[in-house]
Amino acid sequence: MGKTKHTGPIKLPAKPDPKLWVSKIPFGLGKVKPKHIRETAKIAWQNRDNLPYAVRILTQGVCDGCALGVSGLYDQTLAGPHICTTRLNVLRLNTMPAIREELLHADIDELSRLSSTELRQLGRIPYPLIRKKGERRFRRATWDEALDTIATKMRGLNPKQMAFYLTARGITNESYYVAAKVARLLGTNNIDNASRICHSPSKTALKRSVGVGASTCNYKDWIGTDVLVFWGSVAANNQPVSTKYMYAAKRKGTKIIVINPYYEPSMEQYWIPSIAESALFGTKLADDVYQVNIGGDIAFMNGIMKVWFEMEAHQPGSAIDHAFVAAHTNGIEELRAHVAQQDWTTLTQSSGLTRERISELAHLLARASSAVFVWSMGLTQHRFGTDNISQVANLALLRGFLGREHCGLMPIRGHSGVQGSGEMGADPFSLPGGEINSAADRKRIEQLWGFELPSWQGDIVGVTLENALLPEEQERKLRLFYTSGGNFLETMPDPAFVHNALESMDVRVHQDIILNTSTLLDAREAVVVLPAMTRYEQPGGGTSTSTERMVYFSPEIAGPRIGEARAEWDIYVDLARRVKPEAAAQLGCQTAEAIRAEIALAAPSYDGIQHLRERGDVFQYGGAWLCEDGVCPTPDGRGRLLPIELPELRKPEGHFAVTTRRGKQFNSMIYSDIDPFNEADRYDVLIGQADMRSLALQEGEAIVVYNGYGAMHGRAKQSDIRSGNIEVHWPEGNSLIPKGVYEPFAGIPEYNTAVIVEKAETYHAHKDTRYVEKRILELETEMEG
Repeated sequence: MGKTKHTGPIKLPAKPDPKLWVSKIPFGLGKVKPKHIRETAKIAWQNRDNLPYAVRILTQGVCDGCALGVSGLYDQTLAGPHICTTRLNVLRLNTMPAIREELLHADIDELSRLSSTELRQLGRIPYPLIRKKGERRFRRATWDEALDTIATKMRGLNPKQMAFYLTARGITNESYYVAAKVARLLGTNNIDNASRICHSPSKTALKRSVGVGASTCNYKDWIGTDVLVFWGSVAANNQPVSTKYMYAAKRKGTKIIVINPYYEPSMEQYWIPSIAESALFGTKLADDVYQVNIGGDIAFMNGIMKVWFEMEAHQPGSAIDHAFVAAHTNGIEELRAHVAQQDWTTLTQSSGLTRERISELAHLLARASSAVFVWSMGLTQHRFGTDNISQVANLALLRGFLGREHCGLMPIRGHSGVQGSGEMGADPFSLPGGEINSAADRKRIEQLWGFELPSWQGDIVGVTLENALLPEEQERKLRLFYTSGGNFLETMPDPAFVHNALESMDVRVHQDIILNTSTLLDAREAVVVLPAMTRYEQPGGGTSTSTERMVYFSPEIAGPRIGEARAEWDIYVDLARRVKPEAAAQLGCQTAEAIRAEIALAAPSYDGIQHLRERGDVFQYGGAWLCEDGVCPTPDGRGRLLPIELPELRKPEGHFAVTTRRGKQFNSMIYSDIDPFNEADRYDVLIGQADMRSLALQEGEAIVVYNGYGAMHGRAKQSDIRSGNIEVHWPEGNSLIPKGVYEPFAGIPEYNTAVIVEKAETYHAHKDTRYVEKRILELETEMEG
């Protein structure tokens, strides 16, 4: 861990810089862009019934949107207030009233006709609900009845037959910690969370490459670094406040590089609402965009290293930081030999980039004295996601871009609750402050908690869902699933399979603030719905950890409360005492303050969390830079340079690689059918111009995208995307993604595959001649060959 402390927010330049303007026309009139003023007015109107409370949430609470860590309207990176439409859109979840009883207790078929967006707009869940097999309506239950129903079922189960899951919906460190503790007290290691589905390869790869599991640097390091690289990350869309940091970086002369199959308009230019100059005239963000093939990143990075080693052969020291490599890494010779045997034809075909383009970025990075690499799910959600991230670490280690100012490796988090989830032990591989397969960590936690931990390996959530369909006699047949937030129908691959799995469980528990489509599915015995508080309602407040390891305190905020809703951690504690009353004394966790005091003991890096009590309280664990001065927390203090093999991309000739993208949404909660950056609707399929011509497609023409897993009906939208690749929106395109395909090191689901694209009229004209079946068989045969 580092010794240097974060130095706090810095000021933006006072004078404007017209060189960065997108247009001299005020507010980007006539351009395709978000309408921030209109959007803000719309959100204010939505919250008009609770406007004073909404204002208090915005000015006193820690943002429950993205993981940049905005406390009130301020953060630790830039002076001045911040606000974004992502946070504003999520705001209504906290201020809306309870669902009206006549709607809440309507016939289940009527409710099932509503989309998740429409269900969300009904309001908050006000009290516990139960719907048993054969019942067509939810009925009101007392807390005693609801929790006793769950506890009775749990007591009769093998602990391997139950599982917990926590989403990232504003969940605090306190709730993650208590859930992790309760799951183990009840004898199960089947606990997982949304963060692991998104960024587990980041943690796994960083651990093996440099010995840490979080961002090694800060957002401040973006500002003034020579090169800022966004790899498979659309920060402008998913973390809009980050555009303010990009603006500050541009004003310092930083070059911003974007690597993505699709030329994302929001990363090229943005109108930043909290900077007057940018709000008026826009800001040019990206200096260059490298449109790599879906899955071609490892080849691209091998190409960059190949250029570096070729440069070194002509002029030693021109590309590799030899002093850093010699003092702080292992494996340089193995990596050099591995890269040397890579041939340029394969690298260019796999990456989709020419040798000249690869050389451009290689030389830019070789000339740079500093760089920060930022990435997200464009790198992680592959079956080779861990290898993708280790390649990024290779680049940083070879150039010494680690452990100092304006340098680092940053897996940018999407939601405010996700960084702390694994650090609190809420996944099948983790314990608070450690790993479940570490004997030392297990012993430490057992001594603190006062009970023996289950020794068997818990399942990741995808396998948990598959276990619901195991035969009755199977030991891991999933019978009870307890999910805090989340909607697997709209987040996991193969929705039809997920639907079947969710309805095959005996008891399903939905601890949430709103209804969604998965809540309405049947169960073999009962569906129990438990109303949760938001982070702003929880007694004693709560904490969350940002991407840059800042642990923020968010206080309880005075305002209206929803019916019988309870703090998430309090529900877990109550349930555990009912299942194991004899272990109640061992559980503790009576108050939020007591939980934080215990976290400080369980997770040593979180020592300091126990002192967070007031609005604005914050500390950063690990110092400003992890691996400071190149010293890694590995057994020998060195980073590992790892030879990474090219993945088999499995895209047959004439077919397309497909990946999913986000639009105007927060996780699976969709706020607009139209993407404000490119005017695409949710069923538009982004296709390149050359591919449109080869398929004889017209703009807006009906098409079908299909493979052996499913089909999606959509419309062709000509876009600037690498030829041979297409993008569809998530979750609308999840029917194309195979279930049961997991990254081998971190267990993340694969969200990319190969597909056929055809005109809808062709697809339907041949549907009775087994044409489609033959085409799918052809695809599968070619992929196996």
